Amino acid sequence: MIAALRVDERLIHGQISMSWSKALKIKGIVVANDKAAADDMQKMMLKMAAPSDLKTIVLSVDNAIELLNDERSKQMRLLVITTTVKDALTIADGVNEKPEQVNIGNAGKMGAKGDEITLTKEVRLSPDEIDYLRKLVDEYPDTYFQGTPNMEKHSGKEVLQKIDK
Repeated sequence: MIAALRVDERLIHGQISMSWSKALKIKGIVVANDKAAADDMQKMMLKMAAPSDLKTIVLSVDNAIELLNDERSKQMRLLVITTTVKDALTIADGVNEKPEQVNIGNAGKMGAKGDEITLTKEVRLSPDEIDYLRKLVDEYPDTYFQGTPNMEKHSGKEVLQKIDK
C-alpha cells in the first residue's frame, strides 16, 4: 500500500529518514526516478541515507509502477518518492491501488531553467510542471504541500488558486 506519494527532488535525505518515515509509519521506501535507477553510485548513496530498518529500492518510474502493482507491495506501507510532479502523476495514473496521500515537498530549485514560478518557499515549478500539478490535483483533490510533518499543510487547490490570480 502506498502510504504517501511525495515529490522531493532531493529524494532520500534527513527529513525523509528522520521525520516522514516515522510520521507515516512506513516499512519501505521506493525511489521512482529514471536517472537514479541508472546510476549505481546514486542508488548506493540513497540506500545509505535511508533508515537501516526500512526496505529501500531505487527503480525507474516504469519499474516502480510494476513493483507497486505487485500483490506483495500491498502488504507493506510504502513511501514513494519522485523528483518531479510529472513522474508523480505517471505513478498515480499507473498504479492499481491509489496512494493514501499525495505530498509536494520540495521541487524545482535544483537545475532551475529560469521559467519557474514560485508556489511555496520549497517549491518552484515550470509551466509544464504546473500543468502536471493541475492534473494531479484534479485526480487527487487532497494533494498538499508540506515540507516536513510538523510544518503547516497547504492544499494543492489553494496553492494553484494563488498563482492563478
